[in-house]
Amino acid sequence: MDTTALSHEIVAYDLSSCIINYRGELKYHYEKSRNASSQLMPINSCTKSVLSALICIAMEQQLVASPDTLISHYFPQLRYEQDERKKKITLEHLLTLTAGFHWNEFGGINSFPKMTQSSDWIQYVLEQPMSDTPGAKMVYNSGVSQLLAAILTRATGMEITRYAELHLFNPLGIEQYDWNSDPQGIHTGGFGLQLSAQDMLKFGLLYLHKGVWNNREIIPLTRVDHSTKSAIAATPPERGYYGWHWWIDSVDALHYYYARGFGGQFIFVVPTFETVVVLTRKQRKKGLSPHDLFRLHIAPLLMSPQTN
Repeated sequence: MDTTALSHEIVAYDLSSCIINYRGELKYHYEKSRNASSQLMPINSCTKSVLSALICIAMEQQLVASPDTLISHYFPQLRYEQDERKKKITLEHLLTLTAGFHWNEFGGINSFPKMTQSSDWIQYVLEQPMSDTPGAKMVYNSGVSQLLAAILTRATGMEITRYAELHLFNPLGIEQYDWNSDPQGIHTGGFGLQLSAQDMLKFGLLYLHKGVWNNREIIPLTRVDHSTKSAIAATPPERGYYGWHWWIDSVDALHYYYARGFGGQFIFVVPTFETVVVLTRKQRKKGLSPHDLFRLHIAPLLMSPQTN
């Protein structure tokens, strides 16, 4: 794998780190500064994919109910809503961001910033009006991720960090992390987790290996496959599809799924080429997305005859 040209391109994207693990080998490791890939940094909405993994584990343990369960099972107040659509929201709808709430993630009255300014995030989300029938349309909404975090906390009877340590972090050897909480002490579901790029790579490799780590099943294969398959088309201008808090897309014949965090945090999993790519960046750079770097430079590198 000739990464000479890639090293030149990375500078323009102002990345903190770039790690490529190809067929079990570390093929490329870039750090803007010394030890950048081993330092904690906010992974922003990549947190959603970690939450998805924990939900999958808890479902398999029969702690969290099946995907078709109405969320009114966990939030009984919804049974008295006048809008009948709210009564039909399921866990599947939360996981695929198709709950139907009227929501504008980064602006307006119904938004992520407004939620974080409220005294009770769960109440804020549940009180939002509906704009669509559940399941009809994907709308990016960190509020529904917080509903999932609350469900996981209640279902397991413990803080998300403790559950993650027992069933995900400790098995993967993830020892350092930080995770924000809402005013009620529920760890944030849509953002707020800090990991190192090296530990992001471990998480990606867990999915590449279909939920198995060191010959131990951490996430059942059926749950990995279900959560990373296309459930609904992404809403323009977003591209591709969405699964259970994972994005799905392709470049020519190269199919991949990925976790994405605001500002430039990515975990790309490319099953066909047995590859995981981690990209991190400290600050958003206008006009340049690390996703473009992956699509324009890394994906072609993987598909080149010289690589294979």
